[in-house]
Amino acid sequence: MTEQPRDRVARYGRRFDRVFAEYFDGLDKTLEAPAFSRYTPDCLALLRDLSLRGGKRMRVVLVHEAARLVRDDAPAEALDAAALSVELLQTHGLVHDDLIDDSATRRGGPTTYRAYLDRFPGHPRAALGLTVLAGDLALALSLRVLLDADLPVELRQAMTEVQVRAAADTFVGQITDLERDFAPGTPDEEILHDVADHKSARYSVLAPLRLGLLAAGGQPGLHDAELRRYARLVGICGQMRDDYLDLFGDAATMGKPTGADIREGRRSYTVARLLSTVSGSERALLERALGDRDCTEETVAAIREIGERHGVPAQLRADMSRCAEQAAEVAAAWRPRWREEAVAFFERLPRWSVDRDG
Repeated sequence: MTEQPRDRVARYGRRFDRVFAEYFDGLDKTLEAPAFSRYTPDCLALLRDLSLRGGKRMRVVLVHEAARLVRDDAPAEALDAAALSVELLQTHGLVHDDLIDDSATRRGGPTTYRAYLDRFPGHPRAALGLTVLAGDLALALSLRVLLDADLPVELRQAMTEVQVRAAADTFVGQITDLERDFAPGTPDEEILHDVADHKSARYSVLAPLRLGLLAAGGQPGLHDAELRRYARLVGICGQMRDDYLDLFGDAATMGKPTGADIREGRRSYTVARLLSTVSGSERALLERALGDRDCTEETVAAIREIGERHGVPAQLRADMSRCAEQAAEVAAAWRPRWREEAVAFFERLPRWSVDRDG
């Protein structure tokens, strides 16, 4: 019986979770730290907990499906090293994102920063420093796992280069994300697209694509322009959807309250569309709420109702659908070159990123 795509994706996730747990369980044997240090194993325990505490593992899926574009039997060692690297880079991003946003919870548990604040009451600078270092360690481990893999040296180097570039692009994306929120006026669509591309698409979509192709013996450099275009479009779809759900999503389904972008003053896709649509007293209400961390649920609900009255949700959904169709067209053009079943997966992926609930 032919394995269904959903079953295959679930299998990737189950297998990777075992590999990830085994990786962390063996770190104490390979990561050199002074014998007296108690902070180092504590840091690793926090990274392990955050890394294994859920997540959709879509980056892992992308690695495997990108390899299947070329062949169905790529070496497990190469796929595991690539998957570990992308998820450790994700852990780095989560640790630093939560610190930047001063978030209390992540994936149903405390953020690394809050965990350190609990460990060091009265010493916030120590908690801050250890949180930064924990994120930095996750980044270093994401590169070291590739360097330590039992793979040909040329492949290890190529994979490491992919991740170094992805990390640098992500840091630029984080910087420009903050810059966007402090810049005067309303950011235009191209600025929002560039931030989404750098902040998430390049490490969440483009890097897994490149790593999967490399693991299967492919040459992603020969197809760089179309891989970049596909990744950018899928990344934009995903960011649009996240921004949409932050105001117009269902809090119970998402497991978190809506309106975080408004309270943090983020000029997201949704906020930018609202600012460019409303005027008068409605715009005044929105501007007062932006950046107000004490903004009430009632105010968020009022802004949501204003957006719905002006058709903002429908406009955002149309933008997402258009972007998803463009990405699907890019993937469809891969058929003469790559394997049909994997091409079909990448053709469907953009629509999934638009239709998901949370």
